[in-house]
Amino acid sequence: MVVSRKLTISTNGNGDALDITPGVTRAVKETKLSSGVITLFVIGSTAALTTIEYEEGAVADLGRVLEKIAPRHAEYEHHLRWGDDNGHSHVRAALLGPSLSVPFIGAQLTLGTWQQIILIDFDTRPRQREIVAQIMGE
Repeated sequence: MVVSRKLTISTNGNGDALDITPGVTRAVKETKLSSGVITLFVIGSTAALTTIEYEEGAVADLGRVLEKIAPRHAEYEHHLRWGDDNGHSHVRAALLGPSLSVPFIGAQLTLGTWQQIILIDFDTRPRQREIVAQIMGE
């Protein structure tokens, strides 16, 4: 069986990292499926999904590393082509990726004790993000 859901998340942009684990857990439980996999996909090219220990230090560390790899104030061809300021947002999102799959057993996500699913919005303004969830299982 395949069940599709949409999660809508309001973000502040500028590297806003949000723990979406409770919403993902709820989506799995609502299906009444016992075992399977949930695949998540964020719509848009300036946001990403990943897992991390969702605590202030680890989130700040990730942001600091991404600033070194794709600095906000660097020159990007994207800026020159479109006259905007979010080239770094596209690069950062591409590095982490728009999708994530997590198995579940006994209707419980198989995440580690300190592992949460996060949405990071790299765009330069607040956004409404949509995440498509496809839950496959039995």
